[in-house]
Amino acid sequence: MAQVPTVTLNDGRAIPQLGIGVWQVSNDDIEATVAKALEVGYRHIDTAQGYQNEKGVGDAFTASGLSRHDVWVTTKLANGKHSRTDAVDELKISLEKLGMDYVDLYLIHWPTPTKGDFVETWRGMQDALESGLAKSIGVSNFQPAHLDAVVADGGVVPAVNQIELHPTFANQAAVDGSLKHGIKVESWSPLGLGADLGNDTVARIAAATGKTPAQVIIRWHLQKGYIVFPKSVTPSRIEENFDVFDFELTTDDLAAIDALDAGNRTGGNPDIFG
Repeated sequence: MAQVPTVTLNDGRAIPQLGIGVWQVSNDDIEATVAKALEVGYRHIDTAQGYQNEKGVGDAFTASGLSRHDVWVTTKLANGKHSRTDAVDELKISLEKLGMDYVDLYLIHWPTPTKGDFVETWRGMQDALESGLAKSIGVSNFQPAHLDAVVADGGVVPAVNQIELHPTFANQAAVDGSLKHGIKVESWSPLGLGADLGNDTVARIAAATGKTPAQVIIRWHLQKGYIVFPKSVTPSRIEENFDVFDFELTTDDLAAIDALDAGNRTGGNPDIFG
């Protein structure tokens, strides 16, 4: 079983750099998907209230027999639940579904700036941290101005910013806006919803390395220092996506993939989403 590298967050905690995402994994598939991931060696699971599959994640973890301390679990606060008190109250609901006493990482899922005050929401996330119900806290889909606002409020700096990021959408402004505050970057939709797998440059590098396009792209994320969690419900692909620690991309390979950025956002625009 490969040893997954860790990334040290600004709060001193070490997060596994590779995990499995469960966005759009149905309740019919969630337990088998997470069980397979844990069997393969994944020790990082990224879920959310909005995914509506927290219970299945928790059931699969319980059935695995693994120690709670051995698996990193992230969940996210639902959109529309952004009052300060919601942050703790909603996390308690998530923990009941997960069958856990705490989550390793708790994120604001979207800033929804047109609907409320995400700085007030962030104060609630700090309440969750102080309560011990979350060990680390962060944000998702935050633009540089959103990050600047929560940092300027003077409390805890987010540990991570989880953003859409893949070869044809480098999202560089959000990356730079995160790193300037010491916030680590997590990549969602790391394969561009599969669209980036057919890129000729990726295919060329895959052929040269003897790896698949998915493995090349995941390796690109890892070597860029991003925390990444590809999603699949197919057992062979869950295994494939984990088999990325026996090769390295060259400097030229990384530069060639960097050059694929075309602004191809597949998800919502955080300035107006929600």
